[in-house]
Amino acid sequence: MEVLPLVALVAASAAVAGLARRTRVPAPLLLVAAGLAASYVPGVPPYGLDPHVVLPLVLPPLLYTAAVDSSYLDLRANVRPVALLSVGYVLFATLAVGYVAYLVVPGLSLQVALVLGAVIAPPDAVAATAIARRLGLPPRITTILQGESLVNDATAITAYKVAVAAVVGEGVGWAGGAAEFLLASVGGVGVGLLLMVPIHHLRTRLREPLLQNTLSLLIPFVAYAAAERVHASGVLAVVVVALYLGHRSWQVDFATRLQEGAVWRMIAFVLESTVFALIGLQLPVVMAGLDEYEGAQAAWYALAVFLAVVVARLVWVFPATFVPRALSARIRAREPDTTWKAPVVVGWAGMRGVVSLAVAFSIPMQVPHRNLVHFLTFTTVIGTLVVQGLTLPPLIRALRLPPRDVRAETLAEAQAQSEASRAAEDRLAELLADPANALPPPLADRLRTVLERRRNAVWERLGEVNPQTGESADDIYRRLAREMIEAEREVFVSLRDRRKIDDEMLRALLRRLDLEEAAAYREEAG
Repeated sequence: MEVLPLVALVAASAAVAGLARRTRVPAPLLLVAAGLAASYVPGVPPYGLDPHVVLPLVLPPLLYTAAVDSSYLDLRANVRPVALLSVGYVLFATLAVGYVAYLVVPGLSLQVALVLGAVIAPPDAVAATAIARRLGLPPRITTILQGESLVNDATAITAYKVAVAAVVGEGVGWAGGAAEFLLASVGGVGVGLLLMVPIHHLRTRLREPLLQNTLSLLIPFVAYAAAERVHASGVLAVVVVALYLGHRSWQVDFATRLQEGAVWRMIAFVLESTVFALIGLQLPVVMAGLDEYEGAQAAWYALAVFLAVVVARLVWVFPATFVPRALSARIRAREPDTTWKAPVVVGWAGMRGVVSLAVAFSIPMQVPHRNLVHFLTFTTVIGTLVVQGLTLPPLIRALRLPPRDVRAETLAEAQAQSEASRAAEDRLAELLADPANALPPPLADRLRTVLERRRNAVWERLGEVNPQTGESADDIYRRLAREMIEAEREVFVSLRDRRKIDDEMLRALLRRLDLEEAAAYREEAG
């Protein structure tokens, strides 16, 4: 692809995603719709989705950002439902959807139908995370959806490879397929386990934030490539490494964490926006290869496969939720009670995405009905994103799921901060008792004041709000601090413009203000 169309794609995608933040429409849906509309505009170049780019270059960083931000402890606590969805459901959907396609489409062999089933079996990691984050789902449901989306691609890609091998006559039977699946899964996890400790050790030994962040940018690609090199799952390798690094991110230098967080948020925003726009832009590519099928006939095939995907997920989710609880008292004791509402949400949140399309476009040319598989994958992805993506928010509102208990979370945060502040006070007193740490009283008092301010800030969020502005005392404090910093910033710029200070000094002064503003003004989620 030429540079100008690529730049135009990224810029337009970012603009549409930015617009989506001002509306109630989830960004993935608006981006797909914009891509579909743009595909009809004369002069828009064809944007082919190259699987050799998406799978090794786009998928790893998206998985890495999602896994780093996930909770290893929460995933471990929900390993059973996550495994049932990411492995059990994907294999079940591969067989169920493939068999439906085999029955519906005349002349479609069962082997090719299973290729289609494997391609569209995994819900999309980006779509699931984006929708869950936007809707504010209960923490356990969000954890299950995120955990599923981190692992299911590995299951689907392995199932796809086995199915394609059967189609092209490589003689892969059930035993060979199981062996390949075991190699991919165990090998992927093994590569991740081998890499995670040395990478973390290197991250903690590097003292230059720029070097640490350069290493951070390379990690997902290195893990993916290393696993794929030995025919293991690159997806699982990336997820294992990212979960470990995210769990131990507190051991990395603070400057690295600040830079790394900003860099990866930007990368995730650009990649997610571009990926969803690319989905819509695939319409001309898909339709160009559908000449042999009539419109009504192709539409019937697409509807049947879409319904099979939706129904298969609901059929799997309900038994997977309630049967283990009915059979095991240990599971009932360990896991919280659940109602029918949670599996409804999990079952309906099965949007497909770019991984399915990328895998579909990687199908070898000798596979029969390849163009039909492309078309059915495309219509399923669009159908799930539009139908389920648009109806999921009203469904959640209609079910009246219990929202996050913000007050309880703030109280827990305040108690944690209070306990940490007491430890910091004890440590400060111990340090100041040492003559080697002697400080003038104003500076020692400043340390105590900063500590006191940090301890009270969270409690103040639980207090009464200002009747005129609706702000808590903490909100007002941060707003006033920001206004003061802005006044200082304007003076520094004015002094630079009047040649009282040079640009180098201005940058140093502004950086100091930026750090103070970051400390005073708590970043808002989203």
